[in-house]
Amino acid sequence: MFSPSWCLPFFLFAPLFLSIHAQTLIHSTCKVCSQQDPTVNYQFCTTSLEAASGSRHADVRGLGKISLQLTHTNVSDTRSHIKNLLKKKASSSQKMRLDDCFELYSDAVTDIKHAMKSYKSKHYDEANVLISSVMDAATTCENGFKEKRNVVSPLTKRNNTTFELCGIGLSIIHILRVGTK
Repeated sequence: MFSPSWCLPFFLFAPLFLSIHAQTLIHSTCKVCSQQDPTVNYQFCTTSLEAASGSRHADVRGLGKISLQLTHTNVSDTRSHIKNLLKKKASSSQKMRLDDCFELYSDAVTDIKHAMKSYKSKHYDEANVLISSVMDAATTCENGFKEKRNVVSPLTKRNNTTFELCGIGLSIIHILRVGTK
C-alpha cells in the first residue's frame, strides 16, 4: 500500500532549501560583484536583489534581469519625482538643474528599456553601453547641483540608488561575459 507520508518532509523542506539556495546565489553574486567593482556595495546589492520579486528562483542571468528591472523602476520613479518637483516653487538655480535632470532621466528611461532588450537578447556589449549611459545620467544630474554654491540636490539619494543599481547590472554582465575570475 502506498503511503504519501514519505512526501511530507520533502514538501515541508523544499521551499526552505530553495530559499537558502537563492539567498546563497544572491550573496555569492553580490560578493563577486563587489569584489570586481568597488562601486558595488555588497549590502545594497543583497538587500536590493533579495527584496525583488522573482529573485528566489533566479539564476545569475535572472539576477541581472532583475537588477535592470529595479533600475528601470528607479529611473522611471525618479523622472516622475523630478516632474513633481518642477511643479513646486524652486529657485531659478534649482529649477535649471532640475530641468537638466528631467532631460537626463527622460533619456535614461529610454536607455534602460533598450538595455533590457539588449540584455534579453544577450547583446551584452550594447546593454553595457546603455547601462553606463544611465549611470552617467545620475552622476551628471548630481554634479549639476554641486556646480552652484548653496544649491542642494533634492535627488542625491535617488541618483546614488540609480548609480548603484547600474553598477550591479554592469557587474553581472561582466560575470556573464567573462566569468568570476
